[in-house]
Amino acid sequence: MTSTERTVSPLAPEQGPGMPATMRAPTFDDPARWAAEARDELHTALRAHGAVLVRGLDLRTPGDVAAVLGQLGVEPVVEKEAFAPRQCHSPGVHSSSAWPPNQPMCMHHELSYTLGFPHVLLFACLSEPITGGTIGLADAADVLRTLPRTLTDRFEREGWLLTRSYNGEIGATVAEAFGTDERDEVERYCDAHAIAYAWQPDGVLRTEQRRSAVVRHPADGRRCWFNQIAFLNEWTLAPEVREYLVDEYGPAGLPFNTRYGDGGAIGEDVVQIINSAYAQRTVRPPWQAGDLLLIDNIRTAHSRDAYEGPRDVVVAMAAPDGPDTCSPTIEV
Repeated sequence: MTSTERTVSPLAPEQGPGMPATMRAPTFDDPARWAAEARDELHTALRAHGAVLVRGLDLRTPGDVAAVLGQLGVEPVVEKEAFAPRQCHSPGVHSSSAWPPNQPMCMHHELSYTLGFPHVLLFACLSEPITGGTIGLADAADVLRTLPRTLTDRFEREGWLLTRSYNGEIGATVAEAFGTDERDEVERYCDAHAIAYAWQPDGVLRTEQRRSAVVRHPADGRRCWFNQIAFLNEWTLAPEVREYLVDEYGPAGLPFNTRYGDGGAIGEDVVQIINSAYAQRTVRPPWQAGDLLLIDNIRTAHSRDAYEGPRDVVVAMAAPDGPDTCSPTIEV
């Protein structure tokens, strides 16, 4: 039996309760070779389902993940504007964002506030935690239909604002976000990416960018709730963390916050409504060491549950996309 016969035959995706489309790869000494042979089937399944979980690859190192990414025929995305620091293993392949294990990361679309966000995400579980730490998945079109129409209409008209203050205590530093702390280079990047900026007297950089909250998927035109409005809002912070940051830096100096596109404040009740809509549409496939999860970043939002014990999940980002191909509902 040839390797192609061994790998292609199990690729009919299964889908059970609480699970995305799942493929069973055979035990394979070379995950990259398997990915090369299964490339077309993987892309077909991803287009059909929005997320695909592959089991049986036995991924063990970031190098394994980079090798798989290299066989999928997609361009790696070099992360810019990161909201939290993470280690870069190779082009497009990173550690998970530094985020407290005891605090969940709520639903979002990776780098949806940038003008060159990744269309395809790969998450690889190199070691699973003792408890928790699963990645939740939610269909962005279903979430949009679940949200109150009056709320989504406003966000479609106005978009949303992301404000950031690079104070160096919580979140990424200027150098971590922009790849440099040279003011001229940071300003050139901001000018080229529709980001307003101001340097404070103490040298702290504050930025603001307006983005679309709803986009049309480039493959089929479906309208998707695509943003990080709830995740990067002040009311998502743990109460004690938010209180400390407001006391220390003032409401305008939070490391990140989101607002309506016209500058109006987003209340805690709105964040709860958005997160409730996500919760109604979320599935949480449990991690197994060696798993590979592929996500269409436009069609599918993702989250991370709190966890205990060591957890090593590597993320790869690829297929840079942007407003020109996604047909946002407002001009940025």
